[in-house]
Amino acid sequence: MSASLRVSLGQASLAGEHHANQDFHGACLPRGHQLASKGIALALADGISSSAVSQVASQTAVRSFLEDYYATSEAWSVRRAAERVLSATNAWLHAQTMGSDARFEKDRGYVCTFSALILKGRDLHLLHVGDSRIYRLHAQALEQLTDDHRLRLSSTESCLSRALGTGPHVEIDYRSWEAELGETYLLATDGAHAGLGAGDVHQALQAHADDLDTAAAQLVSLARSRGSDDDATLQLLRIEALPAGDAAHPQLRREGLALPPPLAPRMEFEGFTILRDMQVSARSHLHLAVDQASGQQVVIKTPSVDLAQDPDYLDRFVLEEWVARRIDSPHVIKAWAGERPRGHLFVAMEYIDGQTLAQWRVDNPRPALDSVRALVEQLAQGLQALHRREMLHQDLRPENVMIDQHGTLKLIDLANAHVAGLAEYHPDAHTLAVPGTLQYTAPEYLLGEGGSPRSELFALAAITYETLSGQLPYGLDAARVRSPADLRHLRYIPLRHHRPDLPAWVDAVLAKALHPNPAKRQEVISEFIHDLKAPRREFHDRRSPPLIERNPVMFWKAATALLGLSTGALLALRILGH
Repeated sequence: MSASLRVSLGQASLAGEHHANQDFHGACLPRGHQLASKGIALALADGISSSAVSQVASQTAVRSFLEDYYATSEAWSVRRAAERVLSATNAWLHAQTMGSDARFEKDRGYVCTFSALILKGRDLHLLHVGDSRIYRLHAQALEQLTDDHRLRLSSTESCLSRALGTGPHVEIDYRSWEAELGETYLLATDGAHAGLGAGDVHQALQAHADDLDTAAAQLVSLARSRGSDDDATLQLLRIEALPAGDAAHPQLRREGLALPPPLAPRMEFEGFTILRDMQVSARSHLHLAVDQASGQQVVIKTPSVDLAQDPDYLDRFVLEEWVARRIDSPHVIKAWAGERPRGHLFVAMEYIDGQTLAQWRVDNPRPALDSVRALVEQLAQGLQALHRREMLHQDLRPENVMIDQHGTLKLIDLANAHVAGLAEYHPDAHTLAVPGTLQYTAPEYLLGEGGSPRSELFALAAITYETLSGQLPYGLDAARVRSPADLRHLRYIPLRHHRPDLPAWVDAVLAKALHPNPAKRQEVISEFIHDLKAPRREFHDRRSPPLIERNPVMFWKAATALLGLSTGALLALRILGH
């Protein structure tokens, strides 16, 4: 990323009256792609005076956070990455305590408070546990953004109710908000924030506008002069510049790359030899090619010339290879393994010799349940690989599922994927356009609520239903949902209406996964797969649906026949009566 994200930072720490400073602080201002993918991070921790090893806890907490956070997946959101790191740190600190003499007195163990502020893109993210504080500076006040996790024992006594290292698990406060140019934030331990007001901070900043380290040192010294005898640590963050809201995401590198020329067989292009055209559409062109260096067959995808001026389209175009390079699963298409400088905008992916699931369905119009279960389980594993990276495929349909010659199923076409870590860079970039194909799209997308792994479960179940029956579970009605009222009128068509040979419990499992309300579906995809293989009692115990649901045509035929018989009987009685 360019220098469009820029801050000024100041830090200072002053030991209290005891021999060791149990506070610890640090910051990381990365350059290049890490500035875009992870942002700028500040963190401080405060040990507790009753522990002789608390300074080790503080140092470990800050150092491990600043090192390990930047080592997490670029696809993860700030919250997930930070909480995973803090959870691991907390577990390590607690284990150290339990392996020491302090295991019976936790306040003598490896315990500390922790507060961090991360600026990524145009958003700030706060993480906090304990009684250190984070403030936002206003003209007349310091706005406290954190809660003090202290338990009041009496009018004069209190203790920490939550901190790192006190137990095997810890609850971390998290919040995020949009940053504003020129804002100043202050992070401080209890020895520094006591007695300081907004006027003190403004005065220090005015006196040392170009040297925030000196301003921070002046503030901790002021806190000491006003009676604080505890360790005092303070950090200042001033936002000098923010990236433009409509700037291209710097991780999806496409600047400076020219549009490719028309590609033809036997043509050499960027170290590849083009073999043949595979597919030409209004959105992209696919070509089978050979990598001249490795001899590997690859698929070269080039963008549509008609959409070359659409930045959203170009971001989605390069997203496919970006996602594929970060997923390692036999059930998700892989990116071309090579790396060399490029002069043109294109995507290089592995070549899969096989057929789509849509083609397989044509060849297998009435497949056995076991065959479909085997395919669906592989498809689920591909989706789970994406979900572990906080990604959603968002265009799950039979045409985007390949089955190779060995029977291995692979998810393809990742251009519509939602990546939490990338979405944070442009939090307002969620368009109202519904991703994917409407027939398989979960209703919550159509209502503008966005998606989740349960939305992918809906699409997976819809494909399962269609693969077994050749039909869609709601016909075309699900694609027409635009309001909650439409949702209430959706009626699931029982699978046994099309496949009466299948067990009733299969219908029950699919009906649950296809529920219009995502909260009423299975919680995770693995639960759905388990239900398809070993259904729970709730699916076996369900009463068989009435005939009108199982076979409406037969119901109305039977009803008509009964009506005819009744009418005939009444006429006969009337004739006999005469």
